[in-house]
Amino acid sequence: MKVIRVFLVLVALACGAFAEELLVAAAADLNQVLPVVAERFERETGNQVKLSFGSSGNFFAQIQNGAPFDVFFSADIDYPKRLEAAGLAEPGSLYEYAVGKIVLWAPNGSKVNVNDGPGVLLKPEVRRIAIANPLHAPYGKAAVAALQHEQLYDRIKDKLVLGENISQTFELVHSGNADVGIVALSLVTSPKVKDTGTFAVIPTATYPPIRQGAVIIKSSPHKETARAFVAYVKRPEIVELLKQYGFEVPNSK
Repeated sequence: MKVIRVFLVLVALACGAFAEELLVAAAADLNQVLPVVAERFERETGNQVKLSFGSSGNFFAQIQNGAPFDVFFSADIDYPKRLEAAGLAEPGSLYEYAVGKIVLWAPNGSKVNVNDGPGVLLKPEVRRIAIANPLHAPYGKAAVAALQHEQLYDRIKDKLVLGENISQTFELVHSGNADVGIVALSLVTSPKVKDTGTFAVIPTATYPPIRQGAVIIKSSPHKETARAFVAYVKRPEIVELLKQYGFEVPNSK
């Protein structure tokens, strides 16, 4: 028995020696689904995935300045394309993994009926409307575009409160610091959140497609593991998981 225990310890040490830790920068709209994906990947491969969530624009700037990420999952495919053009992304690694959607969301007990559509934002009882900061959050840009399409932006812009990213935007509404928000469908369909409020999908024709891209960072010391993780996201069961969280996956068609 002692020999067996020593053998098992040696095997564990050997596996640990070859395991790697990926540093992944990810758009905040992925903060419900990507941990599930990472956990499954870790369980199957023995590698570790450390996730950092935030606004895509901020991560783009950090990577430009040498932040040591291995993979970047952006909420806007333009940021990975710009990294590729600048020689900061591994050639050929760009992957459009999803197309996001925006919704009007209000918590349970709210007087705001989101099913009335965007026009409900004009009502006097709606005092604060949360959107992501459009300067560096793709979902914020989409929210502004949708409001402008409905000719509402100039009429309600004084009511807007800005979240640093789409996850923080959701929290502004969830915590009561805003009456209603324009947030990502992927956040409000997650098992932890779906029963805490009501949402209405904003027609995709009212804003440019939220095409989301992933890319491997050229300076990554773990390129093979990074490639394996991006390939894992392309697997049929993960594609179905992304769809369950409200994403379209264009490459699955």
